[in-house]
Parts: sequence; C-alpha cells; structure tokens
Amino acid sequence: MTATATSAQGASVTPEAPSAGTPRGVPEPTPSGPGRRVGVRRAGPTLGIGIVGLWLSVIVLLPLAALTVRSFDDGWSGYWDAVTAPTALASLRVTILVAVVVAIVNAVMGTLIAWVLVRDDFPGKGVVNALIDLPFALPTIVASIVLLSLYGPNSPIGIHLNATRPGLVVALAFVTLPFVVRSVQPVLIELDREVEEAATSLGASNWVTFRRVVLPTLAPAVIGGTGLAFARAIGEYGSVVLIGGNIPRETQVASQYIQQQVETDSPVDAAAVSITLLAVAFVTLAVLRWYAGRAQRREQEAQ
Repeated sequence: MTATATSAQGASVTPEAPSAGTPRGVPEPTPSGPGRRVGVRRAGPTLGIGIVGLWLSVIVLLPLAALTVRSFDDGWSGYWDAVTAPTALASLRVTILVAVVVAIVNAVMGTLIAWVLVRDDFPGKGVVNALIDLPFALPTIVASIVLLSLYGPNSPIGIHLNATRPGLVVALAFVTLPFVVRSVQPVLIELDREVEEAATSLGASNWVTFRRVVLPTLAPAVIGGTGLAFARAIGEYGSVVLIGGNIPRETQVASQYIQQQVETDSPVDAAAVSITLLAVAFVTLAVLRWYAGRAQRREQEAQ
C-alpha cells in the first residue's frame, strides 16, 4: 500500500505528520487566540483585587459600618432625635451654608488662578504654583493659628473676623482652594488654542470666546473640583477650631458639635450627626461621578 493516495483529479495528497512533541493519536490543543493557552489562569489580578478589598474593608468599610451601627444604638427614633435637636440642626445648617459659599468662591477664584498659572508668565510663577499645594501639606490647626493671628482681635491689618461666619469662609477657602485649581489646570494645559484663535478671528470678544468655547470644556473639571471642595469643607475641623469661635447656632460647625457631644459623653448623638455628614458627602461624590461619566460619554459620542 503506497504512502500517498491519488484523488479523482490525479493530484496526490500526503497526510500531515504529527508534530514532534505530540504523541500519535493524541489531538493537539487548540489555542483560543494568538499565543494563548487554554486553561491557564493568572493569580496576579485575583490576588491584587483581594488585597485591595481587604485593605479598603479594614480602613474604610469596617469603621463606617461601626459608626453606622453606633448611631442607631437608640433605634431610628433616637437617631432622628439626635439629628433634629435644635443645636444639631443649627450646626448642620451653618456647616452646609458656609460650605456652599466656599464652594462658589473656589469655583470662581480657583478657575481664575488656574487660568493665570497656565496662560500667563510672570516673575515668581513657580513660587505661586508651589504655594497652591501648601494647604495639603500644612496641618490645618496651623492654618487656624495663622488666620487667628491675622484676622483675630489683635489683627495687625485691622480686619477682625474671629468668631464670625466670614472667618469660617476664609478658613475653609484656604484649605479647599487646591481642589479647583488642580482640577482645572490639566484641562487648560491640554486645551486646543487654535479653536480660541478661530473664534477670535471670526470677531468673537474675549468674554464670548471664554463663555462659548473655553467654559464648556472646563465645566466638568470646575464642577468636579468644586464638589470636592464642598465635601472637604463640610467635614473640616482644624482650620476653624480657633478662628470660628464655636458659638452655638452662630459659628459652631458640625465637626465642633460632634466633638462637644463626645466630650459631654453623648457618643450616640455624635455618631448620628457624623453619619449625616457622611451621607451628604457621599451623595455629593456620587453626583460628581455620575456627572463625570455623563460628560465622558458625551465626549466619546462627539468624537
């Protein structure tokens, strides 16, 4: 019997020999993709996810769960009574009001500072750029001491903001300013200047160009930085502890009220107000993530 078979057209067909590394009669494995092997799993991603989940559980989830449980030690009615107490409501009202004002101020001034740092050249620009990050590195209690020395009863410049709401605004604006500046700066750096030049060549004024061309691109970054500034402001303590005065129903913010409840042996009331602040911050961050995702989808659709 010959090793080749002749087809009807007269062409000879030679059977393929098995590969050198595969025993005869055993089918070769079929790869699922170029250069891939079937059934091979990498433990790296799974291990990494497990470590991240464990770390977040220990650092974030477990403390928050313990705080939530503690706030409901007296049941839902106890939680509600703690949050709706007149002094607690006043501190929450002052906190949210001041945080909103600070967020608006930072949205305007932070965008302006980012614009100047990116678009203008001036002596000392590097120093100013470094000073923006100072509130991140400086302990907030030090900021409160400095502000009290500058705007307190013995103010060298004659401005007295101690134990006033404007003093709270100044203190919180100081510690939250970098959020907007550092959010807007990268977007301004990557912004296409040719579009602005085209709008200017068509007769648009600087304000119209900024409002119609630049601002829509900056809006997601401005809103994101403003939201982060608001979330930071509602939980800030160190920068307002001295200059704020801690006057109930006037300048007492929620963080100072929480400390007061802990000192007066009312940990359940303190936990209840803390959970309320946490809920406000969580909703703010969730809205920011939703808005950022929506803006990203719009940008992808436009491309």
